[in-house]
Amino acid sequence: MDFAALMSKEIAKAKGPDTTKASGSQKEGKTDLNPPKKYMRRGEVEAARLAAYEEEQRQIQQRREENQAKKRKLEEEEADRRRERDEKKQRLAEESKKRREQEEETKERERRKRLGLSDLPTKGEDDAAGEDEELKDMEEDELIEKLRDLDEPARLFGENHRSRLRRYYRLVRRAATAQKLTDGPIPTTLEPVPGGQMIIAATIPKDDTGRLFLFRQLGSYFNMVLSEWEVALAKRDVSVRQSFQGKQAYNAMVQSRENMRPLFRRFEKADLENGLLDPIVEIVHKAQKRRYVDANDAYLRVSIGKAAWPIGVTMVGIHERSAREKLHQSDQQAHILSDEITRKYLQSIKRLLSFAQVRWPPEDQLQIMG
Repeated sequence: MDFAALMSKEIAKAKGPDTTKASGSQKEGKTDLNPPKKYMRRGEVEAARLAAYEEEQRQIQQRREENQAKKRKLEEEEADRRRERDEKKQRLAEESKKRREQEEETKERERRKRLGLSDLPTKGEDDAAGEDEELKDMEEDELIEKLRDLDEPARLFGENHRSRLRRYYRLVRRAATAQKLTDGPIPTTLEPVPGGQMIIAATIPKDDTGRLFLFRQLGSYFNMVLSEWEVALAKRDVSVRQSFQGKQAYNAMVQSRENMRPLFRRFEKADLENGLLDPIVEIVHKAQKRRYVDANDAYLRVSIGKAAWPIGVTMVGIHERSAREKLHQSDQQAHILSDEITRKYLQSIKRLLSFAQVRWPPEDQLQIMG
């Protein structure tokens, strides 16, 4: 047997019947148009990978745009809500400011009415007056001179002539509506009363008009005594004024004048309670009658009161006595001198009382304080 024929036979066995059938079908003319690819080129694999990557990036970009649109919509809604809240807060603040200004204006009108001062001008009249005044222009040099007369800066940073003119008229209107302080040791808005009307009655009037007049009387009397005290100290010799005792006397007067200012402020507001007003009226009434011992007794009653002040041993034995708690009743009650401001102006009234008995000595020598 030939070796070549033997090898051909073995190869035919190894190919199998499918290869033979396929070769037979090819011979018959039946061919597959899209046969499956067993192998792919590297370029095709790379193109497929790029297409999948681009599709993934497109979906990621689409989701990102959707999220940004949702976020932008939420931010716009939040901004709208925040703007509504701010507008509501501003509207409430403006309403609260107007209401507070109206209450302050009402209180100021009532206070002016109680003190007998001129009433505040209405808002429309004030605005109209301001507009009429703003129409009156003036030269720059004249305007600067008038501002300096009012102790105001002539020019402010970034201020033009029109703003400077408006500022001047605003200061003029404010000075016109400001309360005028009376001349005296303690400047006050209380209108002073003549000397003949300064005599204070022993009782406090019940009506508001009478109480306001009483506060004016008290303020005028204390200012008068302080003025006389200053004049008496100024008439001393130079050697006496420069001595240690002379300087102490002047410092006592200055300290009394400063300590009396809170009392004058309460006179202006007419809010001094009867618990303090009654003894002050009694002290001044008796001092005007030159009964200084009685006035001093009234001062002692308002300062230390009538409570028991135990001296020495307050506890004898180990048993509790039925009346022992009365000894400490003053400790359980609020003392009138516990307030520092009240203590200071009451002590100042006592100093004025001591000076008054020297300036206006009593006819009865028994009414001189020790």
